[in-house]
Amino acid sequence: MRYQNMFETLKKHKKMAFIPFVTLGDPNYELSFEIIKTLIISGVSALELGLAFSDPVADGIAIQASHLRALKHASMAKNFQLLKKIRGYNHDIPIGLLAYANLIFSYGVDGFYAQAKECGVDSVLIADMPLIEKELVIKSAQKHQIKQIFIASPNASSKDLEQVAMHSQGYIYTLARSGVTGASHTLENDASAIIKTLKTFSSTPALLGFGISQKEHITNAKEMGADGVICGSALVKIIEENLNNEDAMLEKIKGFVGGMIS
Repeated sequence: MRYQNMFETLKKHKKMAFIPFVTLGDPNYELSFEIIKTLIISGVSALELGLAFSDPVADGIAIQASHLRALKHASMAKNFQLLKKIRGYNHDIPIGLLAYANLIFSYGVDGFYAQAKECGVDSVLIADMPLIEKELVIKSAQKHQIKQIFIASPNASSKDLEQVAMHSQGYIYTLARSGVTGASHTLENDASAIIKTLKTFSSTPALLGFGISQKEHITNAKEMGADGVICGSALVKIIEENLNNEDAMLEKIKGFVGGMIS
């Protein structure tokens, strides 16, 4: 219900969703919590939180570096502890996890989804699991009332987009471009055709990700028919560039988010 409530409120105020991505535990668990609190206080719509992995193939340089920083002290137990702490801090904000399949399968699929539910997680997106393998996780997601998110890519066929639209819950992660994550000065592709196709199959909101780093990109995404954006690399770079000055880091994150959602 948290995603539904969020999108209904945004629609009422004619606003786009702005969802930040950061890696849990980057650069450490204490500061990671402060970063996430700052994002919430700054007015983000929801959270997309990555679980650190040794081979994040879908990610560009900035987010790969954030995985490596977090991996120095990361564990699934600590991840779940932090998620509980975040949910305790804010009961209403939707929390999504972005994970790589190996982490989930090595932990145990049903156990992972059970723990996610216990921590107050609302959705899971598996970055490297194609839709064709959905049956490996969908039963556990449904059992534990976790919304499973799937990715709509620029080169997907109409049939594939139909499947993504039909099976995604909460929202559909729509790629602004092929390749890996990373901030861009311009949105290279017009995703309006993909979004239009998705909306013929489902009313599930479509969020645009990959390359979102400027206020102008949110305007572009709205013109394409998106219901919001996911922004990761631009935020993660702020973390990377201010590792030696925590106060400046948090202030710059607050300023960046304020500029994006104003």
